[in-house]
Amino acid sequence: MTNRRSLLAAVFMMIAAPAFAQQIEGKADFQNCTDGSLVKAQTDGITLGISPSPPYSNLDPNTQKADGLDVEINEAALHWLGIDKIKYEVAPFGQLIPMLVSNRIDVVASNIHQTPDRLKVVTFTGPAWWYGPALVVQKGNPAGIKSFDDLKGKKVGAIAGSAADEYLRTIGIEVTPFQEDAAEFAGISTGKVDVILEDDVKVLDFVKANAGAPIEIVGGVAVPEDLIFKYGYGYARYAVRPADCQLRMAYGVALHELWGAGVVSAILKKYGLSNRNLTYFPLN
Repeated sequence: MTNRRSLLAAVFMMIAAPAFAQQIEGKADFQNCTDGSLVKAQTDGITLGISPSPPYSNLDPNTQKADGLDVEINEAALHWLGIDKIKYEVAPFGQLIPMLVSNRIDVVASNIHQTPDRLKVVTFTGPAWWYGPALVVQKGNPAGIKSFDDLKGKKVGAIAGSAADEYLRTIGIEVTPFQEDAAEFAGISTGKVDVILEDDVKVLDFVKANAGAPIEIVGGVAVPEDLIFKYGYGYARYAVRPADCQLRMAYGVALHELWGAGVVSAILKKYGLSNRNLTYFPLN
């Protein structure tokens, strides 16, 4: 019995005090969450901000209809909440948070990682789905990059304002910023940078659509745990204004219900992913 109690105590300690933990937002004040943002969205509609970033989100230039993995998840959550009037604003990813803060949009609906810097100005829904980071190099890996330690002294690219950008700068890497995916993939393809830090899903989608692209993902890379748990790189979330307490809580419930009902699973599979992308999985 003593051994069993010791084992249970050890398990509890591992759960209660993980080595790395994503920053938890301030304790929810449920009693005073009466801002009316959910009712306003149900009555007046909502404006979602997205960036042109397939397969996550995009705007068809011919039909002006938004599409993509995150677009479908957001729309399913909003319909579940009784919000049917949905408008879109499209901008480079790095402009979406300023647009949210200035009330030009109501939600950053292109998936966005929860990071310490972002928590200073916005709040986040619960996780919607999972993916991981990838180091991408030119074919043959001419720069010889095999680990995150090898990034020092190299020309490293990332999307401006992304979690990758924030993390790299935090560990002392000088980053070449790109405003859009197309420029970033062109940058690594032409050798403007030695390596980029990008979402594995986005890279695989690009390579699938551009079979001749001279790039590849570096295999066998040990991903730093603080990149995943402190900088939130992996869990796809959506951002709202801190003042919109009701909308944030409702979004979280809706996403969890869709996850449990298999709706998110079906959307992931539509875009070539699997149930492996429903929750955290080891990356090495």
